[in-house]
Amino acid sequence: MINPINDNLSVVKQCKLLSINRSNIYYEPRGESPLNQKLMRLIDEQFLKTPYYGSRQMARHLRREGYCVGRHRVRRLMRLMGIQAIYQGPKTSNPNSEHKVYPYLLRDMNITRPNHVWCTDITYIPLGKGFMYLICIMDWASRKVLSHRLSNSLDTHFCVEALEEALKIYPHPEIFNTDQGSQFTSFAFTDILKNHDIKISMDGRGRWMDNVFIERLWRSLKYECVYLNNFQNGLQARLGINDWLKHYNETRPHSTFNGQTPSEVYNGIIAPKDNFLLMLKAA
Repeated sequence: MINPINDNLSVVKQCKLLSINRSNIYYEPRGESPLNQKLMRLIDEQFLKTPYYGSRQMARHLRREGYCVGRHRVRRLMRLMGIQAIYQGPKTSNPNSEHKVYPYLLRDMNITRPNHVWCTDITYIPLGKGFMYLICIMDWASRKVLSHRLSNSLDTHFCVEALEEALKIYPHPEIFNTDQGSQFTSFAFTDILKNHDIKISMDGRGRWMDNVFIERLWRSLKYECVYLNNFQNGLQARLGINDWLKHYNETRPHSTFNGQTPSEVYNGIIAPKDNFLLMLKAA
C-alpha cells in the first residue's frame, strides 16, 4: 500500500493521503502471549453479552472466571481489539481529531426500501494464534451483507476496499451510516461517499443502538460461525466467514421478515401475504 521508493510522493505524503500513522510502516508486531489471546477471546465473548462493560468491570468478570488480571492489562487488550464500553460519555469512540464528524441523519426516519441506507462496522475475530478484524457493509432495510473484508490491522485500506466493492456491485444508497471511528471519518473513506453524492451519517457517541442491526449481525456471526469453528488461521477464517455470510444472505431465514432471507427482501421477492412496510416498522 505504501511505496517507499515512489518518485512522485514521499512516504510522509502517502501516509497523510491514506490517513496512516507513519510509525505503523516500520512497526513489527511482537504478537500476544497465549494467555493474552485467551483473555481476548473471553473479553470478546463477554462483550457480546454486556457491551456496557468497561475495563474495570471486565477485569472483575475475568477474575471471577479464575484469571488474575488487572484493569490496565484488560484496557490495553480491549483497545487492541478495537472495542470500548458503550455508555454516554466524553470518550466512547476514537475519532481522529483532524477528521470531520458528521451528524446522525436516521433519527425518526422510516427506512422502508433497499438502498435507502447502508451501514457498516468493524468487529474483532479471534484465531488460534492471533486475531483479525472484519468489516461488513449492510443494507439497512433488508439486512443483506453487500461486501466484507478481513484484515490483520485496523487500518483504513480494507474498509475502503469493502466500500468500493459494494458501490461497484450494487445501486448506490442515499445515506451511509457509520460510527465515529477513525477509519470511517478518514478522508479516504468519506471522499468516496461524497464523490458518489451519498449523504454521510454517523452514530452519536456511545449510541450503539444507532447501528443496532449490524451489531446483531456480529452476535449471530460469532455464535453461529466463529466460536463454533475455532479458526486457527486467517485462511480458515476467510473461508468459514465467506460461507456463513453466503448462508446468512441466501438461505438463513430472518425472523423480522417472516422467515424470508435478506437477499429475498433486498431483491423484492416478497410473498403476497407479507407486508414489507409493516415488517420493517416492527423490526
